[in-house]
This record gives sequence, C-alpha cells and structure tokens, in this order.
Amino acid sequence: YLEAASGNVLEIGSGTGQHVVAFAEPTPPLTWWSSDPNDKHRASIDAWRRHRGLANVRPPLRFDLSASDEAASDWRRDQPDGLPHSFRAIVCINVLHIAPWSVTEGLLRCASSSLEEDGQLFVYGPFTRDGRHTAPSNAAFDASLRRENTAWGVRDTAAIDAQAQHLGLRLAEVVEMPANNFVLIVKRR
Repeated sequence: YLEAASGNVLEIGSGTGQHVVAFAEPTPPLTWWSSDPNDKHRASIDAWRRHRGLANVRPPLRFDLSASDEAASDWRRDQPDGLPHSFRAIVCINVLHIAPWSVTEGLLRCASSSLEEDGQLFVYGPFTRDGRHTAPSNAAFDASLRRENTAWGVRDTAAIDAQAQHLGLRLAEVVEMPANNFVLIVKRR
C-alpha cells in the first residue's frame, strides 16, 4: 500500500519502536514519525532509531489518543517544529484492544484532521465482524482482556466504521492477516 509512496507517516502507539524501524528501512522515501504516551516506550523507540541509524525515522512524539476532544484536536501544539500538518498514512498496531474506546475515537479524530486527501489509516489487530469473533482464540483473548480491564476488549469493525463515518471517513477495506488478525484500511469518504 505504501511501497511506491513518499511523504510522512505517523505511527500511533509505537511501543518499543521495532515496528517503525522495520517499516522505515525498506521505505526511504517515507519519513516516519513514531509516537507513544509512555516515557519508557519513547526511550526504547529512540534507542531503536539510533541503533538502526535510519535518516527517515524522526524522534518519537508524546501523543495520548485518550485525551479529550479539545486536547486531541490540538495535539500538534506541544510537538516539535517541523512536524507536518498532514500525513500520507497513519499506522496503529495492536493498540485498540488494550485501550478504552476513547482511544479508538481519538485515533479516528486524528486521522480525520491529519490525513492527506488521499491518505490512509492502517489499523492492525484482532477485531470482531458484525459482533462475532472470527476465531475461538479471539473470543478467549477478548474475555481475558475484559477481565483485566473492563474498558478493554476486541473492537468490532462495524462500530469502528460507524465512528469513522461520523468523522468523514470510511472503512474501505478489511485485510485478513495471520493468527486471526486484520488490517483495517480507513480512508476519506
């Protein structure tokens, strides 16, 4: 999807930073901006960035998707100079199921306000389809998440699409991946 693309890509919830360097290495025309609200994660992202020495990976940003509507819409205020106003793509891997629904809303608000006109949001993880789990292992995983935190859980693609539609976006494609995961591709309507 981004093989021949150039421009800027924002990764939300970058965790340790392994994904961003793995994606950045084969895509030098793309500038990758990683982010995470956790200080330890940002230190790890920066360590991966320095270790690989990739010129197309910028220092990690502090960005919390669970922030209020006002804070989420003004997230650029506290970011470094040079941060682009729009992104060719936004990538979010294994985040939505270990976060409250407000993070899903924040991700979609961010995409709505930050994607280029033809930009795409890529969301990877386990999802239910029309309220049904796609595998018994995902149902068990969902139950374990909800036992740990009642605000967590495997999200439904229809609920994500409904929220996206509310913000001028749409769920354009659902790509099946190994281990009962999916990539949701969200675009402008």
